[in-house]
Amino acid sequence: MRYQGLTDFLRTGDKALAKGPVAMIFAEDLVEVESTIAHHQKAGFAEILVFAPDMLDLPEAVEDTIHRIPYAVARDGAVEHAVNKIIDAAPGTWLYYCFNAEYLFHPFCETRSIGELLAFHTEERRDAVLTYVVDLYADDLSQHPNAVALDHAFLDKSGYYALGRPDDDGNPRERQLDFFGGLRWRFEEHIPPARRKIDRISIFRAKKGLKLRPDHTFSDEEYNTYACPWHNNITVAIASFRTAKALKSNAGSTFDIPTFKWHNSTRFDWNSQQLLDLGLMEPGQWF
Repeated sequence: MRYQGLTDFLRTGDKALAKGPVAMIFAEDLVEVESTIAHHQKAGFAEILVFAPDMLDLPEAVEDTIHRIPYAVARDGAVEHAVNKIIDAAPGTWLYYCFNAEYLFHPFCETRSIGELLAFHTEERRDAVLTYVVDLYADDLSQHPNAVALDHAFLDKSGYYALGRPDDDGNPRERQLDFFGGLRWRFEEHIPPARRKIDRISIFRAKKGLKLRPDHTFSDEEYNTYACPWHNNITVAIASFRTAKALKSNAGSTFDIPTFKWHNSTRFDWNSQQLLDLGLMEPGQWF
């Protein structure tokens, strides 16, 4: 279904928010939007909202299965604004957000749906899921100049690390860390410091007063924790071409990067077991 904009959706399409999980896909450009939609439909999301420019052309069969919302995603603060509007309209509903050319993986996703994961996570009294954004990149940039190639995708198998996250007084926050690695670490000279983290709270349960902040954290600090106080919890991963795509589309960096491959590159197998083996997500108590 197509809407005139976010206001129109909130006025006429709010029934889509009644039962989650609901995925929000923000199309920054026209690259791999259809494959992003298909991946998240297969994951088991009840509804999918696609925020995209008018120029995006999707097959009618796809349009009929999503909620298409015309939106200027690239505008400063646009993503946080839209997510916070949806939060206000859907208290109690599990929500997820990502960008085009990003693909969610959770432990055992080949046999268990996102709905099953969130049912378990709810029983654990958790309202948010820590997500690691794992950079993907094409192996041959001469053949794939925008760095996006699903059939030739690579990722870094090492080079990830975490630092304590300080509060306003400089003291480490309880059960919060800033995570780094991937292309944002290897090519950090081209990445503003505020955008070098690879952690994101991409899955969360909406509640009254909750706000998404520009750094992908939330106003409720408990949402930003990686685990509860008594044991480890599930974490998930988003396999993302977003950073590689940006580095190759930016005139200030594209000519400095003839290839993203290095000695720690490995082919991405498009399965959850590889990400678990590399320590890029955690099953917690969910066996």
